[in-house]
Amino acid sequence: MSEFITKQDIKSNNENNNESMIDSTADSSGSDEENKKDERYFYGLFEAILFLSNDPLPVFFFSKNFEIDPKNVKIILDSLVDEYEERGGGILLKEISGGYQFVTRSMYANDIRKSLLFDKKEGLTKGMLEALSIIAYKQPIILAQVDELRGVSSRMVLAKLMKKNLIRPVGRKELPGRPLLYGTTDEFLKHFGLKNLSDLPNISEVEEFYYEERE
Repeated sequence: MSEFITKQDIKSNNENNNESMIDSTADSSGSDEENKKDERYFYGLFEAILFLSNDPLPVFFFSKNFEIDPKNVKIILDSLVDEYEERGGGILLKEISGGYQFVTRSMYANDIRKSLLFDKKEGLTKGMLEALSIIAYKQPIILAQVDELRGVSSRMVLAKLMKKNLIRPVGRKELPGRPLLYGTTDEFLKHFGLKNLSDLPNISEVEEFYYEERE
């Protein structure tokens, strides 16, 4: 009988995570069957693993577990990204937060929420977005600098951003009182669908938009 794995199987298995599951798969790499695996096999395997994972998986995850050159792993993953984009269906493979993850195409978001009965993520207020953009571009940065740039107290706003795991303390500045320095998190990248911080739009474009809105 053929064996298949569902997301529910992964969720039910509290003793193991995705990585341990993949490690156990990799243990059989020396078998005759393994030697017969071609490139197309790994296309399908990586696709299946990404489908089951709830988090973005980086290139080194596949390279480590299957002993494949990272360059070849990236070629396979980028090819899958292109395949899903060209297919034009409801699923996309995106490079997010330093890894790869399946996501739904944005045009279907509202109907998916209605049919599966789950709430829309709580949005960010204008003040939260304002403070978050300052931290994203100026990090690491202390609270007093955020206050100065915004012209108002930002203590409560930063507390809310930390609660949402969008920012975190990254150290202390060598000033009297050694105030905390803040930076963005991997969750920040996932929230905005960014591969890394270099994907942020040019700061001059953001400043132009911000000042136009305030006028």
